[in-house]
Amino acid sequence: MPDSWRLVDSDLVQPGESAALDEAILEAHIAGMVPNTLHFYRRIVPTVSVGYFQKVSESVDIEECRKRGVAVVRRKSGGSTIYTDSGQLIYGLVVHESELPGELQDSFKKVCTAIASAISSFGTEAEYRPLNDIEVQGKKVSGNAQLRRKGSVLQHGTILAEADIATMDAILKVKPTTTRSADRASERVATLTSILGAPPEMEVLKGMISIALGEAFGARFKKSGLVQFEKETVVKLVDEFYSKDDWNFKY
Repeated sequence: MPDSWRLVDSDLVQPGESAALDEAILEAHIAGMVPNTLHFYRRIVPTVSVGYFQKVSESVDIEECRKRGVAVVRRKSGGSTIYTDSGQLIYGLVVHESELPGELQDSFKKVCTAIASAISSFGTEAEYRPLNDIEVQGKKVSGNAQLRRKGSVLQHGTILAEADIATMDAILKVKPTTTRSADRASERVATLTSILGAPPEMEVLKGMISIALGEAFGARFKKSGLVQFEKETVVKLVDEFYSKDDWNFKY
């Protein structure tokens, strides 16, 4: 029999709450209160999600964010700064460390390959691109990051079903690399809508991801809500971290 894992679908949430939810699930998992969990959500407000070590002034046009009503939230996982809005599906997968390969790249590969398989089911060919991306036709359609604590792992990432590309270009600062000059953020990414010619149905996308991850981990997902500890932790984390400028703009 497949292991029974939990599926939580928060749907549309506020920016600070979205970051707090993933962390609260991780804390509950560490404490042994909840099983391995897959969490889905979308951000109801356009949001820049800043990696823990990222400098906001170097990666985001703060004034443009203010003009466009784009929130800024610093997550506790690493990775680059990304733009998200309600057109993008975000997943968070919290599992015991023992469920993943020991090497970091291999652990990303296991989860991302499953998600790439789900995306491919819509009629396109998605593939895992080390270290933590999923690409279609050489364009990034999903970026992913990890946070590890006390034997538990949170991997979360976005799937670009749709996105306000004009806003993305306006607010994200793109650094030049050794192989290319600075350019617009949109030149490196693609939405599933632009690839497929029509937006995928969000509920169908969630279902395909659940199936693919279940097959990858030998698990069966059962939909459920948050436990009381998680609900209380979300409130605390939003109050102490994710609603505070001194956290979100700390670097």
